[in-house]
Amino acid sequence: MNALIDELQWRGLVAHSTDLDALGAHLDAGPVSSYVGFDPTAPSIHMGNLVQLMVQRALQRAGHQPFLLVGGSTGLIGDPKQAGERVMNDEDTVRGWVERIRAQVGRLIDLDGDRGARLVNNLDWTRTISALELLRDVGKHFSVNRMLDREVVKSRLESGISYTEFSYVLLQSLDFRELYRSYGVTMQTGGSDQWGNITAGIDLIRRSEGARAHGVGTPLLTKADGTKFGKTESGTVWLDPEMTSPYAFHQYFLNAEDAMVVAYLKVFSERPREEIDDIARQSEEKPFLRIAQRALADDITDLVHGRTERESAEAAGAALFGRSELRDLDERTLAAVAKELGAATVHAGAGLPTVVDALAASGVVPSKSAARRAIEEGGAYVNNVKVSDPDAALTSEDLLQGRFVIVRRGKKTVGALAVAG
Repeated sequence: MNALIDELQWRGLVAHSTDLDALGAHLDAGPVSSYVGFDPTAPSIHMGNLVQLMVQRALQRAGHQPFLLVGGSTGLIGDPKQAGERVMNDEDTVRGWVERIRAQVGRLIDLDGDRGARLVNNLDWTRTISALELLRDVGKHFSVNRMLDREVVKSRLESGISYTEFSYVLLQSLDFRELYRSYGVTMQTGGSDQWGNITAGIDLIRRSEGARAHGVGTPLLTKADGTKFGKTESGTVWLDPEMTSPYAFHQYFLNAEDAMVVAYLKVFSERPREEIDDIARQSEEKPFLRIAQRALADDITDLVHGRTERESAEAAGAALFGRSELRDLDERTLAAVAKELGAATVHAGAGLPTVVDALAASGVVPSKSAARRAIEEGGAYVNNVKVSDPDAALTSEDLLQGRFVIVRRGKKTVGALAVAG
Protein backbone atom coordinates (compact mmCIF):
# COMPACT_ATOMS: atom_id res chain seq x y z
CA MET A 1 0.00 0.00 0.00
CA ASN A 2 1.07 3.58 -0.58
CA ALA A 3 2.97 4.90 2.47
CA LEU A 4 0.93 8.10 2.67
CA ILE A 5 -2.40 6.26 2.66
CA ASP A 6 -1.04 3.94 5.33
CA GLU A 7 -0.11 6.95 7.49
CA LEU A 8 -3.49 8.64 6.98
CA GLN A 9 -5.28 5.44 7.95
CA TRP A 10 -3.11 4.99 11.05
CA ARG A 11 -3.89 8.57 12.05
CA GLY A 12 -7.62 7.83 11.71
CA LEU A 13 -8.08 10.26 8.83
CA VAL A 14 -9.81 8.00 6.29
CA ALA A 15 -13.54 7.36 6.72
CA HIS A 16 -14.44 7.22 3.00
CA SER A 17 -12.39 6.94 -0.14
CA THR A 18 -12.53 6.09 -3.77
CA ASP A 19 -10.67 2.90 -4.70
CA LEU A 20 -7.62 2.88 -2.40
CA ASP A 21 -5.47 0.76 -4.69
CA ALA A 22 -6.09 3.13 -7.58
CA LEU A 23 -5.51 6.16 -5.36
CA GLY A 24 -2.29 4.63 -4.04
CA ALA A 25 -1.03 3.99 -7.57
CA HIS A 26 -1.96 7.56 -8.51
CA LEU A 27 -0.02 8.96 -5.56
CA ASP A 28 2.96 6.70 -6.30
CA ALA A 29 3.03 8.00 -9.88
CA GLY A 30 2.73 11.61 -8.55
CA PRO A 31 3.20 14.35 -7.76
CA VAL A 32 -0.56 14.82 -7.37
CA SER A 33 -2.45 18.10 -7.05
CA SER A 34 -5.24 17.86 -4.47
CA TYR A 35 -7.69 20.35 -3.06
CA VAL A 36 -9.91 21.08 -0.09
CA GLY A 37 -12.49 23.83 0.18
CA PHE A 38 -13.53 26.15 2.99
CA ASP A 39 -16.79 28.05 2.80
CA PRO A 40 -16.73 31.41 4.65
CA THR A 41 -19.73 30.87 6.94
CA ALA A 42 -17.95 32.68 9.81
CA PRO A 43 -14.93 34.99 10.19
CA SER A 44 -12.70 32.06 11.19
CA ILE A 45 -12.04 28.43 10.41
CA HIS A 46 -12.54 25.86 13.17
CA MET A 47 -11.27 22.47 14.29
CA GLY A 48 -13.08 20.56 11.53
CA ASN A 49 -11.31 22.73 8.97
CA LEU A 50 -7.98 22.12 10.69
CA VAL A 51 -8.46 18.37 10.23
CA GLN A 52 -8.56 19.00 6.47
CA LEU A 53 -5.45 21.15 6.62
CA MET A 54 -3.63 18.36 8.45
CA VAL A 55 -4.47 16.01 5.55
CA GLN A 56 -3.20 18.55 3.04
CA ARG A 57 -0.03 19.11 5.08
CA ALA A 58 0.58 15.35 5.01
CA LEU A 59 0.09 15.33 1.23
CA GLN A 60 2.51 18.23 0.88
CA ARG A 61 5.17 16.50 3.02
CA ALA A 62 4.87 13.50 0.71
CA GLY A 63 5.70 15.69 -2.30
CA HIS A 64 2.21 16.60 -3.55
CA GLN A 65 0.74 20.06 -4.13
CA PRO A 66 -2.25 21.34 -2.12
CA PHE A 67 -4.85 23.74 -3.46
CA LEU A 68 -6.82 25.54 -0.77
CA LEU A 69 -10.12 26.85 -2.08
CA VAL A 70 -12.03 29.57 -0.24
CA GLY A 71 -15.66 29.62 -1.32
CA GLY A 72 -16.34 33.20 -2.29
CA SER A 73 -19.35 32.01 -4.31
CA THR A 74 -20.46 28.86 -2.48
CA GLY A 75 -20.24 30.82 0.78
CA LEU A 76 -23.00 33.07 -0.54
CA ILE A 77 -25.32 30.05 -0.69
CA GLY A 78 -24.25 27.50 1.92
CA ASP A 79 -24.19 23.73 1.84
CA PRO A 80 -27.48 22.14 3.00
CA LYS A 81 -27.49 21.19 6.67
CA GLN A 82 -29.73 18.86 8.64
CA ALA A 83 -31.18 21.53 10.91
CA GLY A 84 -32.80 23.67 8.22
CA GLU A 85 -32.22 26.45 5.72
CA ARG A 86 -29.08 28.49 6.23
CA VAL A 87 -29.24 32.23 6.72
CA MET A 88 -27.60 33.76 3.66
CA ASN A 89 -25.01 36.41 4.44
CA ASP A 90 -24.63 39.55 2.34
CA GLU A 91 -21.82 39.87 -0.19
CA ASP A 92 -19.78 42.39 1.80
CA THR A 93 -19.79 40.13 4.86
CA VAL A 94 -18.76 37.07 2.86
CA ARG A 95 -16.06 39.04 1.04
CA GLY A 96 -14.56 40.11 4.37
CA TRP A 97 -14.66 36.57 5.73
CA VAL A 98 -13.00 35.25 2.55
CA GLU A 99 -10.00 37.50 3.13
CA ARG A 100 -9.72 36.57 6.79
CA ILE A 101 -9.91 32.85 6.05
CA ARG A 102 -7.39 33.12 3.21
CA ALA A 103 -4.96 34.68 5.69
CA GLN A 104 -5.63 31.98 8.29
CA VAL A 105 -5.13 28.98 6.01
CA GLY A 106 -2.13 30.62 4.40
CA ARG A 107 -0.33 30.61 7.77
CA LEU A 108 -0.97 26.90 8.31
CA ILE A 109 0.61 25.46 5.17
CA ASP A 110 3.76 26.08 3.16
CA LEU A 111 3.12 28.45 0.25
CA ASP A 112 6.68 28.44 -1.09
CA GLY A 113 8.60 26.22 -3.49
CA ASP A 114 7.57 23.99 -6.39
CA ARG A 115 4.97 22.21 -4.24
CA GLY A 116 3.86 25.33 -2.39
CA ALA A 117 0.12 25.45 -1.74
CA ARG A 118 -2.05 27.55 -4.04
CA LEU A 119 -4.87 29.68 -2.63
CA VAL A 120 -7.88 30.01 -4.95
CA ASN A 121 -11.34 31.58 -4.75
CA ASN A 122 -14.23 29.94 -6.63
CA LEU A 123 -15.85 33.32 -7.19
CA ASP A 124 -13.14 33.91 -9.81
CA TRP A 125 -14.75 31.40 -12.19
CA THR A 126 -18.39 31.34 -11.10
CA ARG A 127 -19.04 35.10 -11.31
CA THR A 128 -18.95 34.98 -15.13
CA ILE A 129 -21.07 31.84 -15.66
CA SER A 130 -24.63 32.42 -16.84
CA ALA A 131 -27.60 30.38 -15.64
CA LEU A 132 -27.83 28.82 -19.10
CA GLU A 133 -24.17 27.78 -19.04
CA LEU A 134 -24.55 26.23 -15.59
CA LEU A 135 -27.61 24.24 -16.65
CA ARG A 136 -26.20 23.14 -20.03
CA ASP A 137 -22.59 22.44 -19.07
CA VAL A 138 -23.00 21.18 -15.52
CA GLY A 139 -26.64 20.47 -14.75
CA LYS A 140 -27.09 18.07 -17.67
CA HIS A 141 -24.61 15.66 -16.04
CA PHE A 142 -26.64 15.38 -12.80
CA SER A 143 -29.49 12.98 -12.12
CA VAL A 144 -32.25 14.45 -9.98
CA ASN A 145 -32.84 10.98 -8.57
CA ARG A 146 -29.27 10.83 -7.26
CA MET A 147 -29.48 14.36 -5.91
CA LEU A 148 -32.67 13.44 -4.02
CA ASP A 149 -30.97 10.35 -2.63
CA ARG A 150 -28.39 12.34 -0.67
CA GLU A 151 -28.97 11.90 3.08
CA VAL A 152 -29.05 15.61 3.90
CA VAL A 153 -31.57 16.24 1.12
CA LYS A 154 -33.79 13.31 2.15
CA SER A 155 -33.80 14.59 5.73
CA ARG A 156 -35.02 17.99 4.54
CA LEU A 157 -37.75 16.93 2.11
CA GLU A 158 -40.53 17.06 4.71
CA SER A 159 -39.48 20.34 6.33
CA GLY A 160 -38.50 21.83 2.97
CA ILE A 161 -35.32 22.69 1.12
CA SER A 162 -34.83 25.59 -1.28
CA TYR A 163 -33.65 25.08 -4.85
CA THR A 164 -30.66 27.24 -3.90
CA GLU A 165 -29.38 24.75 -1.31
CA PHE A 166 -30.52 21.77 -3.37
CA SER A 167 -28.29 22.91 -6.24
CA TYR A 168 -25.22 23.60 -4.07
CA VAL A 169 -23.72 20.28 -5.18
CA LEU A 170 -23.54 21.59 -8.77
CA LEU A 171 -21.33 24.49 -7.71
CA GLN A 172 -18.96 22.36 -5.64
CA SER A 173 -18.69 19.84 -8.45
CA LEU A 174 -17.97 22.69 -10.84
CA ASP A 175 -15.10 23.73 -8.55
CA PHE A 176 -13.47 20.31 -8.83
CA ARG A 177 -13.82 20.30 -12.62
CA GLU A 178 -12.47 23.84 -12.94
CA LEU A 179 -9.43 22.98 -10.81
CA TYR A 180 -8.94 19.83 -12.89
CA ARG A 181 -9.08 21.82 -16.14
CA SER A 182 -6.93 24.74 -15.00
CA TYR A 183 -4.39 23.09 -12.71
CA GLY A 184 -4.63 19.34 -13.20
CA VAL A 185 -6.14 18.75 -9.73
CA THR A 186 -7.17 15.10 -9.52
CA MET A 187 -7.92 14.60 -5.83
CA GLN A 188 -10.29 16.19 -3.33
CA THR A 189 -10.36 15.77 0.44
CA GLY A 190 -13.04 16.82 2.89
CA GLY A 191 -15.07 15.84 5.91
CA SER A 192 -17.40 12.86 5.82
CA ASP A 193 -20.34 15.29 5.60
CA GLN A 194 -18.92 16.40 2.24
CA TRP A 195 -18.58 12.92 0.77
CA GLY A 196 -21.66 13.27 -1.44
CA ASN A 197 -20.32 16.52 -2.88
CA ILE A 198 -16.87 15.00 -3.41
CA THR A 199 -18.19 11.98 -5.31
CA ALA A 200 -20.46 14.24 -7.36
CA GLY A 201 -17.42 16.22 -8.50
CA ILE A 202 -15.55 13.02 -9.33
CA ASP A 203 -18.53 11.87 -11.39
CA LEU A 204 -18.75 15.21 -13.22
CA ILE A 205 -15.08 14.96 -14.23
CA ARG A 206 -15.64 11.41 -15.45
CA ARG A 207 -18.74 12.35 -17.46
CA SER A 208 -17.58 15.64 -18.95
CA GLU A 209 -13.81 15.10 -19.23
CA GLY A 210 -13.55 11.33 -19.53
CA ALA A 211 -10.95 11.39 -16.74
CA ARG A 212 -10.50 9.68 -13.40
CA ALA A 213 -10.39 11.66 -10.17
CA HIS A 214 -10.04 10.55 -6.56
CA GLY A 215 -11.35 11.49 -3.14
CA VAL A 216 -10.84 10.95 0.59
CA GLY A 217 -13.34 11.78 3.32
CA THR A 218 -12.23 12.18 6.92
CA PRO A 219 -14.33 11.10 9.89
CA LEU A 220 -16.21 13.53 12.10
CA LEU A 221 -14.16 13.97 15.26
CA THR A 222 -16.18 13.38 18.42
CA LYS A 223 -15.75 13.22 22.17
CA ALA A 224 -16.08 9.94 24.04
CA ASP A 225 -19.82 10.55 24.50
CA GLY A 226 -20.33 11.03 20.76
CA THR A 227 -20.81 14.82 20.86
CA LYS A 228 -18.92 17.01 18.42
CA PHE A 229 -15.27 17.71 19.17
CA GLY A 230 -14.21 21.36 19.01
CA LYS A 231 -17.22 22.71 20.89
CA THR A 232 -17.29 24.15 24.42
CA GLU A 233 -20.11 25.33 26.67
CA SER A 234 -19.49 28.83 25.34
CA GLY A 235 -19.39 27.79 21.68
CA THR A 236 -16.98 26.82 18.91
CA VAL A 237 -13.19 26.61 19.30
CA TRP A 238 -11.97 28.95 16.56
CA LEU A 239 -8.50 29.30 15.09
CA ASP A 240 -8.70 33.10 15.01
CA PRO A 241 -6.99 34.39 18.19
CA GLU A 242 -9.52 37.22 18.46
CA MET A 243 -12.35 34.68 18.69
CA THR A 244 -10.63 31.98 20.79
CA SER A 245 -7.55 33.24 22.61
CA PRO A 246 -4.34 31.19 22.49
CA TYR A 247 -4.75 30.66 26.25
CA ALA A 248 -8.30 29.27 25.88
CA PHE A 249 -7.17 27.24 22.86
CA HIS A 250 -4.27 25.67 24.78
CA GLN A 251 -6.48 24.97 27.80
CA TYR A 252 -9.09 23.22 25.63
CA PHE A 253 -6.57 20.61 24.53
CA LEU A 254 -4.97 20.30 27.97
CA ASN A 255 -8.40 19.17 29.15
CA ALA A 256 -8.85 16.50 26.45
CA GLU A 257 -10.38 13.27 27.70
CA ASP A 258 -8.05 10.39 28.52
CA ALA A 259 -10.16 8.08 26.36
CA MET A 260 -9.73 10.24 23.23
CA VAL A 261 -6.49 12.16 23.63
CA VAL A 262 -4.27 9.73 21.70
CA ALA A 263 -6.74 9.75 18.79
CA TYR A 264 -6.60 13.56 18.75
CA LEU A 265 -2.80 13.48 18.99
CA LYS A 266 -2.62 11.29 15.87
CA VAL A 267 -4.73 13.81 13.96
CA PHE A 268 -3.29 17.12 15.15
CA SER A 269 0.35 16.31 15.90
CA GLU A 270 2.95 15.59 13.24
CA ARG A 271 5.15 13.59 15.58
CA PRO A 272 6.22 10.25 14.06
CA ARG A 273 4.29 7.06 14.78
CA GLU A 274 6.94 5.67 17.14
CA GLU A 275 6.89 8.79 19.32
CA ILE A 276 3.08 8.91 19.50
CA ASP A 277 2.98 5.20 20.36
CA ASP A 278 5.49 5.85 23.16
CA ILE A 279 3.40 8.77 24.50
CA ALA A 280 0.32 6.52 24.41
CA ARG A 281 2.15 3.86 26.43
CA GLN A 282 3.37 6.38 29.01
CA SER A 283 -0.10 7.89 29.30
CA GLU A 284 -1.67 4.51 29.92
CA GLU A 285 0.86 3.72 32.62
CA LYS A 286 0.72 7.15 34.29
CA PRO A 287 -2.46 8.96 33.21
CA PHE A 288 -2.17 11.45 36.10
CA LEU A 289 0.89 13.02 34.42
CA ARG A 290 -1.29 13.96 31.40
CA ILE A 291 1.66 13.48 29.06
CA ALA A 292 -0.51 13.05 25.97
CA GLN A 293 -2.63 16.10 26.80
CA ARG A 294 0.45 18.28 27.18
CA ALA A 295 1.94 17.02 23.92
CA LEU A 296 -1.36 17.62 22.12
CA ALA A 297 -1.91 21.11 23.53
CA ASP A 298 1.67 22.18 22.84
CA ASP A 299 1.84 20.80 19.30
CA ILE A 300 -1.47 22.18 18.09
CA THR A 301 -1.01 25.58 19.74
CA ASP A 302 2.49 25.85 18.23
CA LEU A 303 1.02 25.09 14.81
CA VAL A 304 -1.95 27.45 14.98
CA HIS A 305 -0.62 30.33 17.09
CA GLY A 306 3.15 29.89 17.25
CA ARG A 307 5.55 28.93 20.01
CA THR A 308 5.63 32.39 21.63
CA GLU A 309 1.85 32.44 22.13
CA ARG A 310 1.93 28.87 23.43
CA GLU A 311 4.59 29.77 25.98
CA SER A 312 2.48 32.75 27.09
CA ALA A 313 -0.52 30.45 27.47
CA GLU A 314 1.55 28.01 29.55
CA ALA A 315 2.85 30.86 31.71
CA ALA A 316 -0.71 32.04 32.34
CA GLY A 317 -1.83 28.57 33.34
CA ALA A 318 1.07 28.25 35.77
CA ALA A 319 0.54 31.74 37.22
CA LEU A 320 -3.14 31.09 37.94
CA PHE A 321 -2.22 28.43 40.47
CA GLY A 322 0.76 30.14 42.04
CA ARG A 323 3.53 28.40 40.13
CA SER A 324 4.74 31.69 38.63
CA GLU A 325 4.03 35.40 38.91
CA LEU A 326 0.70 36.79 37.73
CA ARG A 327 2.30 40.22 37.48
CA ASP A 328 4.60 38.95 34.73
CA LEU A 329 1.65 38.35 32.37
CA ASP A 330 1.00 40.96 29.69
CA GLU A 331 -2.36 42.71 29.41
CA ARG A 332 -3.58 40.70 26.41
CA THR A 333 -2.87 37.39 28.13
CA LEU A 334 -4.53 38.57 31.34
CA ALA A 335 -7.58 39.71 29.38
CA ALA A 336 -7.81 36.26 27.76
CA VAL A 337 -7.51 34.56 31.14
CA ALA A 338 -10.14 36.83 32.67
CA LYS A 339 -12.53 36.15 29.79
CA GLU A 340 -12.01 32.40 30.08
CA LEU A 341 -12.72 32.59 33.82
CA GLY A 342 -15.92 34.53 33.18
CA ALA A 343 -14.64 37.64 34.92
CA ALA A 344 -17.22 39.80 36.67
CA THR A 345 -16.99 43.52 35.92
CA VAL A 346 -16.99 45.87 38.89
CA HIS A 347 -17.02 49.65 38.78
CA ALA A 348 -14.53 51.51 40.90
CA GLY A 349 -16.41 54.81 40.95
CA ALA A 350 -17.31 54.41 44.62
CA GLY A 351 -14.05 52.68 45.49
CA LEU A 352 -12.69 49.18 45.06
CA PRO A 353 -14.69 46.31 46.58
CA THR A 354 -13.79 44.38 49.69
CA VAL A 355 -12.10 41.00 49.29
CA VAL A 356 -15.33 39.37 50.49
CA ASP A 357 -17.30 41.16 47.77
CA ALA A 358 -14.65 40.26 45.18
CA LEU A 359 -14.75 36.56 46.07
CA ALA A 360 -18.55 36.49 45.89
CA ALA A 361 -18.76 38.54 42.68
CA SER A 362 -16.23 36.30 40.92
CA GLY A 363 -18.28 33.19 41.69
CA VAL A 364 -15.55 31.25 43.50
CA VAL A 365 -17.83 31.19 46.55
CA PRO A 366 -21.65 31.14 46.58
CA SER A 367 -22.13 33.99 49.06
CA LYS A 368 -20.44 36.67 51.12
CA SER A 369 -20.74 34.54 54.26
CA ALA A 370 -18.95 31.71 52.42
CA ALA A 371 -16.28 34.21 51.39
CA ARG A 372 -15.76 35.19 55.03
CA ARG A 373 -15.45 31.54 56.04
CA ALA A 374 -12.90 30.91 53.28
CA ILE A 375 -10.77 33.80 54.54
CA GLU A 376 -11.05 32.71 58.18
CA GLU A 377 -10.08 29.15 57.22
CA GLY A 378 -7.02 30.34 55.29
CA GLY A 379 -8.31 29.32 51.88
CA ALA A 380 -8.80 32.67 50.12
CA TYR A 381 -6.26 34.29 47.80
CA VAL A 382 -5.97 37.54 45.86
CA ASN A 383 -3.43 37.33 43.05
CA ASN A 384 -2.08 34.16 44.73
CA VAL A 385 -1.48 35.97 48.04
CA LYS A 386 -3.36 34.51 51.01
CA VAL A 387 -5.84 36.90 52.63
CA SER A 388 -6.20 36.71 56.41
CA ASP A 389 -8.35 39.80 57.17
CA PRO A 390 -12.06 39.30 56.36
CA ASP A 391 -12.53 43.08 56.37
CA ALA A 392 -9.73 43.79 53.88
CA ALA A 393 -10.49 45.74 50.70
CA LEU A 394 -8.79 45.64 47.33
CA THR A 395 -6.36 48.46 46.60
CA SER A 396 -4.93 49.87 43.39
CA GLU A 397 -1.82 47.76 44.08
CA ASP A 398 -3.95 44.64 43.57
CA LEU A 399 -4.91 45.60 40.01
CA LEU A 400 -2.90 43.59 37.50
CA GLN A 401 -2.14 45.69 34.41
CA GLY A 402 -4.28 48.36 36.06
CA ARG A 403 -7.61 46.51 35.83
CA PHE A 404 -7.60 42.76 36.60
CA VAL A 405 -7.76 40.83 39.87
CA ILE A 406 -7.41 37.05 40.11
CA VAL A 407 -9.07 35.45 43.15
CA ARG A 408 -8.89 31.86 44.30
CA ARG A 409 -10.59 29.64 46.86
CA GLY A 410 -8.52 26.66 47.89
CA LYS A 411 -6.16 25.13 45.36
CA LYS A 412 -8.31 24.88 42.25
CA THR A 413 -11.32 27.25 42.26
CA VAL A 414 -10.21 30.38 40.39
CA GLY A 415 -12.12 33.46 39.30
CA ALA A 416 -11.44 36.98 38.10
CA LEU A 417 -12.64 40.55 38.29
CA ALA A 418 -12.26 43.22 35.64
CA VAL A 419 -12.33 46.66 37.20
CA ALA A 420 -13.85 49.47 35.17
CA GLY A 421 -13.23 53.14 35.93
